[in-house]
Amino acid sequence: MTEDLACRLYAAHDLRIEDQPDPVLAPDLALIRVARGGICGSDLHYYHNGGFGPIRVQEPIILGHEAAGVVEAAPEGSGLRVGQLVSLSPSRPCGECEFCKAGIERHCLNMRFNGSAMRMPHEQGMFRSQIAHPVAQCIPLPDGTSAEAAAGAEPLSVCLHALTHAPDLRGQRVLITGAGPIGAICTALARLRGAAEIVVTDVQDFTLGIAKQLGADRVVNVMTNPDGLADYAANKGRIDVVLECSANAHAIAGAIAVTRPQGTVVQIGVGGSTALPLNLIVSKELKFVGTHRFDVEFLEAVRMIGAGEIDLTPMVTQVLSAREAVRAFDLAGDRAQAVKVQLDFAA
Repeated sequence: MTEDLACRLYAAHDLRIEDQPDPVLAPDLALIRVARGGICGSDLHYYHNGGFGPIRVQEPIILGHEAAGVVEAAPEGSGLRVGQLVSLSPSRPCGECEFCKAGIERHCLNMRFNGSAMRMPHEQGMFRSQIAHPVAQCIPLPDGTSAEAAAGAEPLSVCLHALTHAPDLRGQRVLITGAGPIGAICTALARLRGAAEIVVTDVQDFTLGIAKQLGADRVVNVMTNPDGLADYAANKGRIDVVLECSANAHAIAGAIAVTRPQGTVVQIGVGGSTALPLNLIVSKELKFVGTHRFDVEFLEAVRMIGAGEIDLTPMVTQVLSAREAVRAFDLAGDRAQAVKVQLDFAA
């Protein structure tokens, strides 16, 4: 095997580490040597199930949409320089459809997103040693920033966008359901934004321990303590804002039960059809809102990481060589011992 590799999925549980041919460059592309890549929940759906919902792997696909790397070559006048660390945005809207023209590019009708099997041919992802990536999607970081931190820009962007649907968190009692990577980041952001109390629920003590490190005031294992939120249900509910990150029907129903009248529930977790307690949503006049990906928040995420305004180090629980990607994917799906697993392409 040559030095350069790619992590390519052929079917559920058929992830192969293969030689990577040299990327094909174009005038608007920079050549990036990938340093770190984070395994996301959608990557795990592809790995374990061959897709999610109606989206299925129909041809070999390189996974990954959370990554950072170092510039090896860039077009003149691009603003990028050789040796510079960049976070790679996976989102490439067309800029021409009605949603792009309306300024909501995340809903682009022709969206290209790295590591997605939504379209044929599939959009190849970032889990490879080198990638030719659009210059505009390579966002530089200050010297001294770690690749580990830079690879967290994409999930941080998702959480930043989710918070645009919530009220100001200062002085608010916030419930975060699900302590995976997105729940962990939401916890850190809620702390940063001055929440008065942050409560995090999950079914694993390990992930709840990470949430504690990131700023949770109270953690509740709803598996071992199913009545752990009972005191927040008094007087129609005492929670001001819910950031729902689990997509679990029981968690959603429980969160709605403890949310105060005219409180806000931001649905971040993604799942299939789910029964909802509409009587409570209506009678308590709750604001129940979905959130999807990100737009300009990617730039803000990179800025925050580069400025050291947020430290997500506790969330990265394991780093494995990209050559051990199969073991890394198996580990990343085990919330009893992992939150965010990163692949090291330099190892």
